[in-house]
Amino acid sequence: MKTKSTLIRLIVCIVLLAILIPVGFATKLFDDFKNIDFHADAIWKLLLMAVCVIAVETLLVFLLSLPKPKSHRARSVLSIIASLLKYVAIIVILCWGLTILGVNISTIVASVGIVALIIGFSAESLIADVVTGAFMLFENQYNVGDIVEVDGFRGTVTNIGIRTTCITDPGDNVKIINNSAMRNILNRSDNLSRSVSDIGIPYPTDLAALEQQIPSLMEWIYNSHPDVMKAPPKYLGVQELADSAVVLRFVVNVDEKDVYAGARLLNHDLLLGFRSLGVEVPFPQLDVHHDK
Repeated sequence: MKTKSTLIRLIVCIVLLAILIPVGFATKLFDDFKNIDFHADAIWKLLLMAVCVIAVETLLVFLLSLPKPKSHRARSVLSIIASLLKYVAIIVILCWGLTILGVNISTIVASVGIVALIIGFSAESLIADVVTGAFMLFENQYNVGDIVEVDGFRGTVTNIGIRTTCITDPGDNVKIINNSAMRNILNRSDNLSRSVSDIGIPYPTDLAALEQQIPSLMEWIYNSHPDVMKAPPKYLGVQELADSAVVLRFVVNVDEKDVYAGARLLNHDLLLGFRSLGVEVPFPQLDVHHDK
C-alpha cells in the first residue's frame, strides 16, 4: 500500500512538472536564472553567508538548549522553536544565496502560486505533519517529558519537531513518528498511575490475623520509599485462589515514570515483610496421594 501511494505521488509530480516547465518558460519565470553570476567573488560570498547563517542557527539552538524548565509545556515550545530555526536557516540560505548569484527573488515570489500548487500535491504528507504538529502544540495534547503510548509503543516524549516527534522507551530505543501519524495517543502523564503486586501466601495461613498486621506493613513500605510512592500501598484483598497459594493483591500510586520501579519495590518489600511476620511465600507444589 505504501509503495503504491509513493508511486502515485511520483506520477503526479512528473505530470505537474511537465505542465510547470512550459508554463515557466511562457511566463518568463526562468529568465532571471540566466543572469546567475558564478564568478569567484560571488562563490566566496555565498560560502561566507551560508557559514554565518548556520553558525547563528547553531548558536540559537544551543542557547535554547541551556534552559531546563520543569514545565513540560515550556520544554515543548523550546523544542518546536529549535526545530523551526533549522527550516528558517535553510530558507534564508536559499533566498539570500540566489540574491548573491544575481537572481531576482521578487519574480520567483510572484510565481509562488504555481510553486504552492506543486507543494500541495507532492508534499501532502509534509504539510499534514506541520499542521498537525501546530495543532498538537496549541491544544496541549502532549509535551516534551510526557509519557505516552502510540500504537503499542510506550515511552517518554524527548523531542517535538515541526515534522516529527521522538519517543524514547525505557530501553533507550527511539521511535520517530511523523506528527500526522500521532493518532489515538494515550497520555499517561496526566494522572498518577498504579503499580500492582500479586503475592501468594500458603493456604494454611491465618488470613484474618495476617490482615490485621497488613496496615502497619503498608506504612513501613511507604516510609521506606517516599520518593517513589505517593501514598501508602493499599491491600485490595484476595485476588485468586491459585493451585499452591492464596494470591493477595496490593497497589500503590506512583508517577507514570515509576510504574515499573514501584512494582519491583512493592514485590521486594512484601516478600521481606511477610517473612518478618512468619509468612513464607510458597512455591508451586504438587501433592501426591497414594492408595495402598
